[in-house]
Amino acid sequence: MPLIDLIALDLDGTLLDSNEHVSARNRRAIKAALESGIRVVLVTGRGVDMPVRISHELELNLPVICCHGALTKDFGANRTLVHIPVPLPYAKPMLDYAEKHGLQIAVYVEEFFYRLTGSTIYMADMTGPAWKEIASFKELLSEAPTFIRFLGAEAVEAMDREFGDYPLNFRYETWGNFAECAVLSRDAGKQQALARLCADFQIPRERVLAIGDSRNDVPMLQWSGIGVAMGNALAEVKSAVRIVTATNDQDGVALAVERYALAPYKKKFA
Repeated sequence: MPLIDLIALDLDGTLLDSNEHVSARNRRAIKAALESGIRVVLVTGRGVDMPVRISHELELNLPVICCHGALTKDFGANRTLVHIPVPLPYAKPMLDYAEKHGLQIAVYVEEFFYRLTGSTIYMADMTGPAWKEIASFKELLSEAPTFIRFLGAEAVEAMDREFGDYPLNFRYETWGNFAECAVLSRDAGKQQALARLCADFQIPRERVLAIGDSRNDVPMLQWSGIGVAMGNALAEVKSAVRIVTATNDQDGVALAVERYALAPYKKKFA
């Protein structure tokens, strides 16, 4: 088993439990990894706010990869390292169509999510400080958005029907009966962002441990030397990788880190 130099962790459904907390055992495993000289990076579909907060809490030693890989942020220096937005020639007609037809969407611009006034609130974090309401998306169209979220089956189906042939990266996810599609630049993605970060630190993919639970994690898991799916992941995600750990409510991250990252180091220095 190769020694691991970097651990890449998804957040929701992976590092975070069902109550959006990092368990004590997960914290201990991450601390032990850091003390062993292993770098740890968060790779998430979320915007900047939560991954930066958790990175501070865990005293992580790498930038955060956010927005499904479209944004890499050095949170220590509060500096954007990589930003790959959706080109305006594609974003503008999508936003115009969504507003005209009353589709439920959210747009991420300048590290805030924007939704139209009166939009449906699908999840608790949509009322948090990272979200803003506006009267029209036309207010945002002077700048290319980092990514666009189509929320709910109706919005996802309409987007797929009207814009599915655009040369963009479409990341489809389902949680129970809820469907969502994140629309990114075709050059943006978790795997691409992680590969870029590893190249910067001269870390070969064979020495990367990546853990995730969602469809958007699969390319990252398959690219990494050791890719681990969570026990709570969709069946198609589990079948796409060789290794499956416990669920996010059963310390699945800690179990994988202990086995695939910490154990080889213990053997090396025993």
